[in-house]
Amino acid sequence: MGDLLDALPIAATAFAIPQFLPQILKLRRTGDTAGVSWSWAMLTSVNNGAWVVYFTLSAYWTALVPSSSATLLAGALATMLARRGRATAQPAVLIGAWAALLAVAFTVAGRTGLGTLLTAAFVLQVTPSVWTAYRTARPTGISPGTWLLILGELSCWTTFGVHKSDPRLIILGLTGVAASLLMLARIYRITNAERSIAPGGPSRPSSPGVHAERNPGGGHHDHRPLGPAVPDRDPPGRP
Repeated sequence: MGDLLDALPIAATAFAIPQFLPQILKLRRTGDTAGVSWSWAMLTSVNNGAWVVYFTLSAYWTALVPSSSATLLAGALATMLARRGRATAQPAVLIGAWAALLAVAFTVAGRTGLGTLLTAAFVLQVTPSVWTAYRTARPTGISPGTWLLILGELSCWTTFGVHKSDPRLIILGLTGVAASLLMLARIYRITNAERSIAPGGPSRPSSPGVHAERNPGGGHHDHRPLGPAVPDRDPPGRP
C-alpha cells in the first residue's frame, strides 16, 4: 500500500500536464468566454513560472514537467482571453505587483523565500476563477474537463500529503479540491438549468379526457371534458 501511495506524484503529474487543454479547445471552438477568469489563467502561468525556477534550483527535475506545461498552456489561455477582451487594467496591475513580489522574495531570500511565498500562492490563484464563475449569470464558457483534471491532480496531492504528514501539501490539496468541487457544482447547475429551458424539451402531459380550446383572441382557455361522439342527424320531418 505504501508503494502505491508513493507513486501518487506520478498520477498527479499525469493529471496536471494536459490540464488546460480542454479549456483552450473549448474556447477555440466556441469563442465563449462567459465565466472564464483571465486573472486565474494569468496567475496560474506566473505562479508555475516561479515554480519552474524553484524546482530547477532544487534539482527536482520531475516536477519541471507539469510546471512547465502549466506555465505555457495557462499563458496561452490568458492570451486567448485577453484577445477576446477579458483582461482589464486593475487585475493586470495587481498580477504585475504579485510577480514583482515573487521576484523580490527570490532576490532577498533565494529559493527558500520564493518557496515560502509560493506556498500561499494557490489560494490567490484559484480565487478569481470561483469568484468569476459565481458572479456570472450563465458561465457557459467554463470547461468541466479542465476542472476534473484539477480535481484529480489535487486529490492525489492531498492523499500524498496525508501519507507523508506534510501540512503544506495537505493545505494545497484541500484548497484545490474545494475550488474544483465549487467550479464543477456551478457548471452542473447551469447545465441542468440550460437543459430544462431548452426548446423541444419534454412537455407536461395534459389531463386525460380534457380538451383545451384556445381563444383566438388570446383570452380565456376553455377546458371541457370530451364526450362521446354524436352522429349527425337530419332535422325532424326531412327524409
